[in-house]
Amino acid sequence: MGSKSKLWTEMYDKYVVHTYSTLPVILNDTKSKGVEIWDMDGKKYLDFWAGYSALNLGHHHPETWKVLRNSGLVTRACYDRYLALLGKTISELVGFDAMILPKNSGAEGVESAIKTARMWAYRTGMVSRNQSEIIVMNHNFHGRTITVISFSSEKQYKNDFGPHTPGFIPVDYGDVKNIKKAITSNTIAVLMEPMQGEGGIIIPPVSYLNDVRALCDKHKILLILDEIQTGLGRTGKMFCYEHNGIKPDLLILGKSLCGGTPAILSLVVGRRDIMELWQPGDDGSTFGGNSAAAAVALETFNVLEKENLIKNSAELGEYFKNQLKEIKNPLIKEVRGKGLFIGIEFFPEAGGARKYVNKLIEKGILCKEAHEHVLRISPPLTIGKEHIDFFIEKFKEVLGG
Repeated sequence: MGSKSKLWTEMYDKYVVHTYSTLPVILNDTKSKGVEIWDMDGKKYLDFWAGYSALNLGHHHPETWKVLRNSGLVTRACYDRYLALLGKTISELVGFDAMILPKNSGAEGVESAIKTARMWAYRTGMVSRNQSEIIVMNHNFHGRTITVISFSSEKQYKNDFGPHTPGFIPVDYGDVKNIKKAITSNTIAVLMEPMQGEGGIIIPPVSYLNDVRALCDKHKILLILDEIQTGLGRTGKMFCYEHNGIKPDLLILGKSLCGGTPAILSLVVGRRDIMELWQPGDDGSTFGGNSAAAAVALETFNVLEKENLIKNSAELGEYFKNQLKEIKNPLIKEVRGKGLFIGIEFFPEAGGARKYVNKLIEKGILCKEAHEHVLRISPPLTIGKEHIDFFIEKFKEVLGG
């Protein structure tokens, strides 16, 4: 680490609360472009992390930043053309007649999906008020608010932050029988990620989502999919659920909606018959769905289409995964993924994935661990084959060292 980076690191450590295991690098945010980023001392890195999938379009994409610079701020107290267009666009993309409920962060989106499910259950008379239960998955990650951590299985996320919100039934991910056993007369919904990201890039069995959809239909309960990380092309489809040919009742989007700009937006996308139950005064958000964020999100969808980034994710993701699988090393347990959402799982004797994160930083590559033993690979969808080849070369050097 150079002298400028060291100066900023020391200041950060002194004044910013330490809630992250921060990567040992201070980035020059004014210089980054596409997959390439630089630190404060001028060292270049390739980004294979993309801010937990918030940067699907890469750093400083000219089209989304242009829209942001030319946008004003209209709050939800007024009608807004950009939010109207965004709702129409997303309704056409998801494959069902939908309405959107806009928020700011992903965790807000999850909270709002929970509120939507409970409201639907009570206003349709499905269950008695305050008796609803939502089935959730162990090793999930849906955010850090009090309600969301209440159904986390990570002790550090929840132990010192109680009392917790009731109404959630956790089961193990990947076997529909676990959900079936947990359903009661008070069950109103199943909430899950179609792939678990922070849980370790976990891909469920091929028919799992189809079986869960069928089970929800049988019991007339909602399927809520959190695609905050997997959505917008990350797995080689616009939405991850498309791999299974199903549709959720509620869909949560966030992170990459605003194309890597500081505009912040999350959405609950829901069936029209559910979302029309909301009434003025039931909910609100000062900045959620503001005109600038909505305009940038519209441009994000345009860029995904114009630059064929979803196809790029599918094709280069397969190439990347195959290249990784050709690496024979006794420390690697498994390589898995869909599109450009890939996990490299190490055996415990490898000493944890963070060790390899730090070694790759020295080689000019930024990535992040997911859980203790998984190296998370989620580069911008604008990545090229030459960037992947560079990663493979440096990863082999790290393993060899």
